Amino acid sequence: MKTIEKQELPTNDECAGSLRNIIDALYVLNGKWKIALILSLIQSSKRFNEIKKEIEGISPKILAKELKDLELNDFVKRTVHQTIPVSVVYEVTDYSKTLKSVIHELSNWGKMHREKVKESMRK
Repeated sequence: MKTIEKQELPTNDECAGSLRNIIDALYVLNGKWKIALILSLIQSSKRFNEIKKEIEGISPKILAKELKDLELNDFVKRTVHQTIPVSVVYEVTDYSKTLKSVIHELSNWGKMHREKVKESMRK
Protein backbone atom coordinates (compact mmCIF):
# COMPACT_ATOMS: atom_id res chain seq x y z
CA MET A 1 0.00 0.00 0.00
CA LYS A 2 1.31 3.47 -0.86
CA THR A 3 1.85 6.04 1.82
CA ILE A 4 0.99 9.53 0.77
CA GLU A 5 3.14 12.04 2.57
CA LYS A 6 2.38 15.71 3.09
CA GLN A 7 -1.08 15.45 1.59
CA GLU A 8 -3.76 17.34 3.42
CA LEU A 9 -6.69 15.29 4.58
CA PRO A 10 -10.12 16.52 3.53
CA THR A 11 -12.11 18.44 6.11
CA ASN A 12 -15.14 16.91 7.80
CA ASP A 13 -17.39 19.12 5.65
CA GLU A 14 -15.64 17.97 2.45
CA CYS A 15 -16.01 14.33 3.48
CA ALA A 16 -19.67 14.83 4.36
CA GLY A 17 -20.28 16.54 1.00
CA SER A 18 -18.58 13.73 -0.89
CA LEU A 19 -20.57 11.16 1.04
CA ARG A 20 -23.86 12.93 0.20
CA ASN A 21 -22.88 13.08 -3.47
CA ILE A 22 -22.05 9.37 -3.58
CA ILE A 23 -25.26 8.43 -1.77
CA ASP A 24 -27.26 10.51 -4.29
CA ALA A 25 -25.49 8.87 -7.24
CA LEU A 26 -25.96 5.36 -5.86
CA TYR A 27 -29.62 6.08 -5.11
CA VAL A 28 -30.26 6.87 -8.77
CA LEU A 29 -28.05 4.11 -10.20
CA ASN A 30 -28.75 1.44 -7.58
CA GLY A 31 -29.19 -2.20 -8.44
CA LYS A 32 -27.31 -4.47 -10.74
CA TRP A 33 -29.09 -3.57 -13.98
CA LYS A 34 -29.22 0.22 -14.44
CA ILE A 35 -25.66 0.82 -15.58
CA ALA A 36 -25.81 -2.29 -17.77
CA LEU A 37 -29.00 -0.95 -19.38
CA ILE A 38 -27.46 2.46 -20.01
CA LEU A 39 -24.37 0.83 -21.51
CA SER A 40 -26.53 -1.37 -23.75
CA LEU A 41 -28.51 1.61 -25.00
CA ILE A 42 -25.42 3.78 -25.51
CA GLN A 43 -24.43 1.35 -28.26
CA SER A 44 -27.75 1.85 -30.06
CA SER A 45 -31.43 2.42 -29.41
CA LYS A 46 -33.35 -0.82 -28.91
CA ARG A 47 -36.77 -2.33 -28.44
CA PHE A 48 -37.71 -4.07 -25.18
CA ASN A 49 -37.06 -7.63 -26.43
CA GLU A 50 -33.73 -6.64 -27.95
CA ILE A 51 -32.62 -5.33 -24.56
CA LYS A 52 -33.89 -8.47 -22.83
CA LYS A 53 -31.89 -10.69 -25.20
CA GLU A 54 -28.72 -8.63 -24.81
CA ILE A 55 -28.75 -8.49 -20.99
CA GLU A 56 -28.77 -12.08 -19.85
CA GLY A 57 -30.58 -12.87 -16.62
CA ILE A 58 -32.89 -9.86 -16.41
CA SER A 59 -36.57 -10.74 -16.11
CA PRO A 60 -39.19 -8.85 -18.15
CA LYS A 61 -40.75 -7.48 -14.95
CA ILE A 62 -37.44 -6.11 -13.65
CA LEU A 63 -36.48 -4.78 -17.09
CA ALA A 64 -39.76 -2.83 -17.31
CA LYS A 65 -39.26 -1.41 -13.80
CA GLU A 66 -35.64 -0.42 -14.41
CA LEU A 67 -36.46 1.23 -17.76
CA LYS A 68 -39.25 3.20 -16.10
CA ASP A 69 -36.88 4.34 -13.31
CA LEU A 70 -34.25 5.36 -15.86
CA GLU A 71 -36.88 7.26 -17.84
CA LEU A 72 -38.08 9.09 -14.71
CA ASN A 73 -34.50 10.17 -13.97
CA ASP A 74 -33.91 11.36 -17.56
CA PHE A 75 -31.37 8.68 -18.47
CA VAL A 76 -33.59 6.95 -21.05
CA LYS A 77 -36.09 8.24 -23.57
CA ARG A 78 -39.04 6.04 -24.55
CA THR A 79 -40.51 6.63 -28.00
CA VAL A 80 -43.77 5.02 -29.13
CA HIS A 81 -44.12 4.52 -32.88
CA GLN A 82 -47.70 4.25 -34.13
CA THR A 83 -47.15 1.20 -36.28
CA ILE A 84 -49.18 -1.99 -36.37
CA PRO A 85 -48.39 -3.44 -33.93
CA VAL A 86 -47.19 -0.44 -31.91
CA SER A 87 -43.43 -0.44 -31.41
CA VAL A 88 -41.59 1.15 -28.50
CA VAL A 89 -37.94 2.14 -28.78
CA TYR A 90 -35.65 3.06 -25.89
CA GLU A 91 -32.60 5.28 -26.28
CA VAL A 92 -30.23 7.10 -23.96
CA THR A 93 -30.48 10.82 -23.41
CA ASP A 94 -27.59 13.26 -23.52
CA TYR A 95 -27.71 13.19 -19.72
CA SER A 96 -26.81 9.47 -19.77
CA LYS A 97 -23.69 10.29 -21.72
CA THR A 98 -22.41 12.25 -18.70
CA LEU A 99 -21.83 8.83 -17.10
CA LYS A 100 -19.25 7.84 -19.73
CA SER A 101 -16.20 8.42 -17.50
CA VAL A 102 -17.93 6.79 -14.51
CA ILE A 103 -18.76 3.68 -16.55
CA HIS A 104 -15.21 3.59 -17.95
CA GLU A 105 -13.64 3.80 -14.49
CA LEU A 106 -16.07 1.22 -13.09
CA SER A 107 -15.15 -1.12 -15.94
CA ASN A 108 -11.43 -0.66 -15.24
CA TRP A 109 -11.95 -1.28 -11.53
CA GLY A 110 -14.04 -4.39 -12.24
CA LYS A 111 -11.29 -5.80 -14.45
CA MET A 112 -8.66 -5.07 -11.80
CA HIS A 113 -10.81 -6.66 -9.10
CA ARG A 114 -11.46 -9.78 -11.18
CA GLU A 115 -7.70 -10.18 -11.69
CA LYS A 116 -7.08 -9.69 -7.96
CA VAL A 117 -9.62 -12.39 -7.11
CA LYS A 118 -8.08 -14.77 -9.66
CA GLU A 119 -4.63 -14.11 -8.22
CA SER A 120 -5.76 -14.73 -4.66
CA MET A 121 -7.35 -18.02 -5.73
CA ARG A 122 -4.00 -19.19 -7.18
CA LYS A 123 -2.27 -18.83 -3.80
